[in-house]
Amino acid sequence: MRFSIYTEVQSWPGKSYDRLYGEVLEQIENADRLGYDCFAAVEHLFFPKFSASANVFGLFGLAAARTRRINFRTMLHILPYHNPLVLAAQIHEFSLLTGGRYEFGVGRGHGWIPLPAGMPLDETSRPRYEEALDLFVEALHSDVVSHEGEYWNVSDSQVIPFSGHKFRVVLGGTSDRTYDLAAEHGWSVAVPPLLPYAALKEQLDLYRSKCAEYGTTPDIIWIHACYIDDDADLARREAERHMRGFLEGNASPLTDHPVPPVDALNAAGYGFYASGIMEKLAATPYDEMIAGDIVWVGTPEDVIQRIRETIEVCEGLTEIAITTNPGGAEHWKAIKAQELFAEHVVPVIQRETGAVAVEA
Repeated sequence: MRFSIYTEVQSWPGKSYDRLYGEVLEQIENADRLGYDCFAAVEHLFFPKFSASANVFGLFGLAAARTRRINFRTMLHILPYHNPLVLAAQIHEFSLLTGGRYEFGVGRGHGWIPLPAGMPLDETSRPRYEEALDLFVEALHSDVVSHEGEYWNVSDSQVIPFSGHKFRVVLGGTSDRTYDLAAEHGWSVAVPPLLPYAALKEQLDLYRSKCAEYGTTPDIIWIHACYIDDDADLARREAERHMRGFLEGNASPLTDHPVPPVDALNAAGYGFYASGIMEKLAATPYDEMIAGDIVWVGTPEDVIQRIRETIEVCEGLTEIAITTNPGGAEHWKAIKAQELFAEHVVPVIQRETGAVAVEA
């Protein structure tokens, strides 16, 4: 079992952007010192309350110079807003610069991004995305790329030479096609934060069955916002504002901004964002967030039990990722959660899963 930290880099009033990014860098350094396997950040645009993380290469480039062993992961590169050949070349170079410490995913991105980017919804449609994905994958493994398709035609495009590193590619999302693609290519999948196991059971079952069909191995990453303290009541009090903020930030593109028409979202394959699920999630009472396994808040034993329950039902689970700075949380709270999780939770789960503990 691997353990990692995941951040959306949510920007909330009262904290400047330079302070926000500086704190995230310090949190990456601390995670490296504590022995976490990876630090992951989302790539997102236009909605800073949801995420102010527009330049992951810049963030991780600075972090690489300040750390020794921790890996870095982008969750996810939003492929419709990149030239797939350019993105593949950037990943090759970044992998070389970090000594192979880079992991990444690709995806279509959220359905509310296209219009602020000046792109019609159908420009990020599945046919264009999947052709971009095919071209991107070819460029990851070839020095020279030729491609004839509906959206791209290139002849002998030279990409930065293949670095030789074995990339860990991670997909995430809510559509069946995402899980089929991941299984076909032997890629990992990350369960989106805020969703209990039951919400994605069908997709994860599909992923496992497709892995068996394609002859690949399931590799599932579980992401949850987490806050712990030896005193359960204190943990609940200290975490409440930020867990509420985490959910509100995730829903903010729908609740704080004009939403594309429902028919247009459905036609472009973004029906999830027209379903009302995110808005309902943001309105969840705090006690129900905890009881319903939307967030993990409590003592180390409370969190350990939640992880045990997840391992029991989720065959193919290989990594637990926690978010420790949700909803504009103070820096000291993020550090505290990292420290206590590493000290009290990680050794227990590693021992129970037969893993070898890493030294802090």
